Amino acid sequence: MKPPLLLIGQGSNDDADSAEFGRFVHRLRCRLDQKAADVSGGYLERATPRLSESVASLVARGHHRLVALPLSLTRAGKEYPAAMEREQQRHPTLMYDYGRPLGPDPRVLALLAERLNDAATEMPRLRPLELVGGRPRPVEVLPAELQPRHVDPGDTAVVLVGEGSTAPAANAEIHRVSRLFWESHAYDFMTVETAFVSVTPPGVPGGLERCRRLGAKRVIVVPYLLFAGGVLERVWAQALAYGAGHPELDIRCAEVIGDCETLADVVIDRYEEALQLVP
Repeated sequence: MKPPLLLIGQGSNDDADSAEFGRFVHRLRCRLDQKAADVSGGYLERATPRLSESVASLVARGHHRLVALPLSLTRAGKEYPAAMEREQQRHPTLMYDYGRPLGPDPRVLALLAERLNDAATEMPRLRPLELVGGRPRPVEVLPAELQPRHVDPGDTAVVLVGEGSTAPAANAEIHRVSRLFWESHAYDFMTVETAFVSVTPPGVPGGLERCRRLGAKRVIVVPYLLFAGGVLERVWAQALAYGAGHPELDIRCAEVIGDCETLADVVIDRYEEALQLVP
């Protein structure tokens, strides 16, 4: 039997994010069951199950070696390996191999391109959304005379939005992803700008404003996020607030990458890679 896969999430107070993380763990459990490998998941903070609980459960079931994989789109910070070192101190018999974070894997960029193309599809434009129960909801469709005309990709800009970090290297990596995404999947578009939800500038409004000044007629906001939840809603809310003051600009928001088979393929490859690196 192969060592179990332990997915490590950062953790948040958002139930939607936790639920999708749980569904993704279940998807991987079903996939790796064919390879006789157990799958578990735990958070560093705020959400349950905590990493310590998941590790303790695996050890109690007789697993003393595992593959720990940070479920992160950027190079994982020091908190991930530090957390695993603490678990090894709690369980002296535990050995683990550390997998690479997902990063801008070509398949991840392809998923972003799918979300971008879905948002770019010609569709009736909605009035600004209202927040109902903390979630955006379309109010009504604009009259036909106010519907936007066809907009060519060359007049459409993209704002790729990361979470934002106090670590300059992490923020620089989001800029790198924007460039990779533009050259590999969005080169027909006017530009791919970078923005952040919080902590560091530019925010979503700043990214949108830059696109407007460059002459964009349409801007598509693409969240560089794994799962839906509170962070995604903040992205939408910031975009909608900016759009309310610029009705001439067609602003659209793409979905997150989300729980899907392609994302599971990337994680399984990281798992197999970590096993192959074992001497």
